[in-house]
Amino acid sequence: MSGPATERKLVLVTRPTRLQELIVRYNTVQQARFYIERLGADFGDYEAEDRQYREVLERVSVELQAAGRLQVIDRAFLPSFIFGPQDTVVVLGQDGLVANTLKYLDGQPLIGVNPDPLRWDGVLLPFQAGDLRLILGDVLRGQRPCKSVTLAKAELNDGQTLYAVNDLFIGRRSHVSARYELALGERAERQSSSGIIVSTGLGSTGWFKSVLAGAAGVMRGATGQPARLEPATLYAGTEEQDADPRAAWDAQQLYFAVREPFPSRTTAAELVFGQVNAARPLRVISQMPEDGVIFSDGVESDFLVFQAGVEATIGLAERQGVLVV
Repeated sequence: MSGPATERKLVLVTRPTRLQELIVRYNTVQQARFYIERLGADFGDYEAEDRQYREVLERVSVELQAAGRLQVIDRAFLPSFIFGPQDTVVVLGQDGLVANTLKYLDGQPLIGVNPDPLRWDGVLLPFQAGDLRLILGDVLRGQRPCKSVTLAKAELNDGQTLYAVNDLFIGRRSHVSARYELALGERAERQSSSGIIVSTGLGSTGWFKSVLAGAAGVMRGATGQPARLEPATLYAGTEEQDADPRAAWDAQQLYFAVREPFPSRTTAAELVFGQVNAARPLRVISQMPEDGVIFSDGVESDFLVFQAGVEATIGLAERQGVLVV
């Protein structure tokens, strides 16, 4: 007889709608409406989004309950939830919820369902509620193709770890400059900056791309010459992905970029961009007496404290995400 550790179940990950978050903040729908309409926004859009999400959630829940044992969790409980090794995970939300869920999995297949295709592009949400019955059968039989997704990992010298599907941020909570020592291979330097972004191939079209676009724009303005973005192609999940393997979801390297490095008598700004791989991890030693943090995928509430003297090693994770396609 199989015990709880080997039991196979379906886990549905959900998120609150904008309307639900407003109600939590303002206590009632009426007060939320007053706040939104006072700002001149369309409260009806919030209601339509909420109604659509609830309708799709009910439909998805029915399909999953018909297929097996179902457990529904809110995204807020992801950091403490224990997924079983045989679980199949379904995410109903935006791309960010898929990324935030993948980093807590260890090889379990994830099915991304788009609750509102007219509202969300859904690069990581290839399916709709009506697809679930067929998709689930294929997944449970192991007959559905999947994509491997490379994860980044930050490990502190005290043993704490944090995973990322898109990117890691290393720096200060506030806009005050972060101070640290950065080392890659034989190169090392002390820096003062707005923080470091470390991106996976999947995350190369997100925050990391905006950092590079900003740097390229500054170079164009300063020199009058065109500046080329690197990596050269940053379109993971599209046809352009095949043109540059560095942007592939399963790319076996990460890229880092230092935001707004400040050169001074005690800090340098030479080691500001580079590649991280299994043989050459990135090491960062904090020199921040307070507010130093490392967080992943834009979720600031799930972080590692990164105070003075703490060393972080940034590299490829020992496991990969599995996204059903």
